[in-house]
Amino acid sequence: MSLSINVLSEIVAVTLILIGCIISFLSAVGLVRLPDVYTRSHAASKSSTLGVLCTLLGTFVFFIFQEGYFSIKLLLGIFFVFLTAPVSAHLICRSAYRTDVELAEVSARDDLKEELKRLQEKG
Repeated sequence: MSLSINVLSEIVAVTLILIGCIISFLSAVGLVRLPDVYTRSHAASKSSTLGVLCTLLGTFVFFIFQEGYFSIKLLLGIFFVFLTAPVSAHLICRSAYRTDVELAEVSARDDLKEELKRLQEKG
């Protein structure tokens, strides 16, 4: 039994979209379950970025093979999500740390605190 390129591309597109939905759902669970802003930001940036990228890539594969339509908008969406989500999560965590938002009790250690204290004593 041979699969045509249309059926195979549909399978790949649906698989990528399904994987993206599952990863995005796990990201939402992480936002609810994790204890502090730092771990929540990690869940929001890493897994939701991967989920959105898989979903957009699945959509891109579907349109390129089924419709013969090369969507530059989807490629730009993939690029901007990949570029902006980790940067925004980093800035949110940085501003939370600089405004003295406490780490959760389960956090192992705070390496940045000692480094900032050492830099303040030196400068």
